[in-house]
Amino acid sequence: MNSATSRRQFIQYAMLGIGSLAMPRLGLCDPAELTKKLYLDKAHNIEIPTGSSIRIVAQSSKPVISKQSFLWHSAPDGGACFSTGGNGWIYVSNSEVENKGGGVGAIYFDSKGNIVDSYSILKNTSRNCAGGKTPWNSWLSCEENGNQGQVYECDPGGKKEAIVRAAMGSFNHEAVAVDPKSHYCYMTEDVKDGCLYRFKPDNKGDLSQGILEVAVANKNVLSWRKIEDPSGKTKPTRYQVDKAVRFKGGEGIVYHDGKISFTTKKDNVVWQYHIATGLISKVYDAADYNQPLLTGVDNIEISPSGELLIAEDGGNMQIIALDHNHQPHVLVQIYDQDKSEITGPAFSPDGSRLYFSSQRGKTGKSEDGITYELNFKK
Repeated sequence: MNSATSRRQFIQYAMLGIGSLAMPRLGLCDPAELTKKLYLDKAHNIEIPTGSSIRIVAQSSKPVISKQSFLWHSAPDGGACFSTGGNGWIYVSNSEVENKGGGVGAIYFDSKGNIVDSYSILKNTSRNCAGGKTPWNSWLSCEENGNQGQVYECDPGGKKEAIVRAAMGSFNHEAVAVDPKSHYCYMTEDVKDGCLYRFKPDNKGDLSQGILEVAVANKNVLSWRKIEDPSGKTKPTRYQVDKAVRFKGGEGIVYHDGKISFTTKKDNVVWQYHIATGLISKVYDAADYNQPLLTGVDNIEISPSGELLIAEDGGNMQIIALDHNHQPHVLVQIYDQDKSEITGPAFSPDGSRLYFSSQRGKTGKSEDGITYELNFKK
């Protein structure tokens, strides 16, 4: 990073109220070196790790199971996997369709990975973008629907009706990560001056009531201020606390090992917040690279080994893993789908399979999305 770049970034973040955040230099990378362990699956035109295999499990506008009336949704977005308790699992996926055309679909796999059922667990909502998995195994689906966006708590099995969690605030929700110890929910907001929010439920495991807070910064330490009107009716949530720290387009967010990691798309940064200390820093910044491997940062997942996996919205249609030193390497690359984006990365409960979608597939149309399964046990 040259001195001009350093000065420019300092000014930018000082204007955000976080001027002295740690900005580690990550060095330059050689993409060719980082992709040596991949091979091209010619049937799908996707590069994947050597020794793995890939298949399509669902396509938008088509039945997941033949002769079944349920059709996989358009614009598949954020997702997660849930154990069924019988060695099977369920993959849930949001539908980022506007004007009450969105919702959440689910695919049920048996213990051998065979698809045995598919169904809807949320309907008639708008622009369900990302979300988050709770420690009590429900799915929080977030509406990226302007100041009217809500969070819906969904049953992956589809047996219980989804419930709107209004206490978590009305804003342009992107994603949520839940601290398994406190059950505090950390939420991103996808607008150019979005905030980082925290919802503190009155009772653990119950999101019906609680306190909504927004992050404020003192240099590189975050603290939290209460939002008096979570409904946003008197004033949009992000403007109710004057000193709230601003982030440039909040995207995916995830909890791991006492830390909250999240992405911001307009500056291509991966942030990390330490819950115990309040410290926040950048663990990846595309501006630190002459030729950044990772751009278009979006949905985020944790691998079984603790690596951060970042799906690209744009970039080179890759899933990039940040290793334990936060160095990037390619895990997946999709070719000939440049009008799409990668969404919904989520590991099966045993970590042997990774699910993700190409939101708009080969045509660039939301009704042509494709959902894949990457099986590491070829």
